[in-house]
Amino acid sequence: MTQLIGTIVCIAFIAWLFSMDRDAGVKPSLALWIPTIWLLINGSRAVSAWLHAEPAESLAQQYSEGSPLDAAIYGILIVAGLVVLNCRARLVKRFLQENLPLLAFLCYCALSIGWSEYPFIALKRWSKSIGDVVMVMLVITDSYPLMAIKRVLARVGFVLLPLSVLFILCYPALGSAYSPEDGVMMYFGVTTFKNLLGMISMVFGLASMWSCICAYGDRNAPNRTKHMIAHAITVTMAILLIVRADSMTSLSCLVLAGAVMVLVSQQWVIRRPGGALAIVSGAIGLPLFALFINTMGTLVHSLGRNSTLTGRTSIWKAVLSMHTNPVIGTGFESFWLGNRLEAVWNMSVKGIQEAHNGFIELYLNLGWIGLFLLGWLIVSGYRNGVAALRREPNDGRLRLAYLTAALIFSMTEAGFRMLTPIWFAFLLAIAGNSAGLQPRVLSEAGGVSLGRATPARQIRILQ
Repeated sequence: MTQLIGTIVCIAFIAWLFSMDRDAGVKPSLALWIPTIWLLINGSRAVSAWLHAEPAESLAQQYSEGSPLDAAIYGILIVAGLVVLNCRARLVKRFLQENLPLLAFLCYCALSIGWSEYPFIALKRWSKSIGDVVMVMLVITDSYPLMAIKRVLARVGFVLLPLSVLFILCYPALGSAYSPEDGVMMYFGVTTFKNLLGMISMVFGLASMWSCICAYGDRNAPNRTKHMIAHAITVTMAILLIVRADSMTSLSCLVLAGAVMVLVSQQWVIRRPGGALAIVSGAIGLPLFALFINTMGTLVHSLGRNSTLTGRTSIWKAVLSMHTNPVIGTGFESFWLGNRLEAVWNMSVKGIQEAHNGFIELYLNLGWIGLFLLGWLIVSGYRNGVAALRREPNDGRLRLAYLTAALIFSMTEAGFRMLTPIWFAFLLAIAGNSAGLQPRVLSEAGGVSLGRATPARQIRILQ
């Protein structure tokens, strides 16, 4: 009975959040449901896991083989996204022209399939990774990019966070598990691990914080108070879930990236070229110092963690001892396959499938060339964020906050891994044209200039 009541309350609460955040007279593109569904899946569990499909015989086989059902669903969403993008050919061409670093990175990932020991598996994973870019393009090439970003992130956050609370409170068999190694309960909500719950709470908590700040700054916006209430509640849920999951990485990202979001929109920062750089560098430098420079571990211990970062240092030592090719790596998403997977498990923690450091993870798969291309992405993404900040502060503050969060998150988690909400957020942050689409380009594509939609200027279904 308690589960039934909790489910009804949760559904009603989700519906209430959607109604509170609705903009009167605005009809978002139906195409935005494609990236929404994509994020709902990647932010929770694979469809095969929800349907309790039979897993592979072992963890290693399950990781390497994947599920045909999941592959089919990803394929359908990617094809649907490409069909929509075909209707926005001019905007897509503009996007590709302004994102050469991203194209170079994707091309190198495709090239690295050639030296993977498991090229077919690497090819399948690369094909899925293209879906992340397709989904980001669907959002950014929308006639109203900022509204599209808000809609997609809000929809996913309004669903996943309340459902995580429901699972933890009313369906403990689905939302939590006992860890015999640590002797504690792990809470993971709609995801499969506590750090994943922390990650989605951080990503969508930042999105709601951004929406709340935007609504607060637009004093003439209709239903302004309702928007602020809905997103303030969502931010509160995100914080509580992160604390419940005991994910200090996600909590640090939320606090530091949230501070960046607030500070970079100040006029003195916008007027000074080095202001944003100082704020972003400071936010990234603090955890960098605490984790890798402060050898006494004072700051780490103050957060309730030990000097091994909950076993991460042993994982880093184990994966680096594999002596992969330092220049080109093992190939796209190929390190955790075959004998290396079992070898790392024997030296560190059984069952892990990531290096718990985004930069090390990328080095293992793509080598120093991959790290160089990632650095190019980060630098160009930061420049795009600063340019957006001066052009449209609402756009720029989200970009710089997500960029900061992705870099901090990747210090102790695989933040640059495809098919995750943090990677989606990183792509949104570095993309070359969000609110920067020129009215002339929008006009040529059949769209309209940026701004709040009115009943007379609604978004068309595909364009």
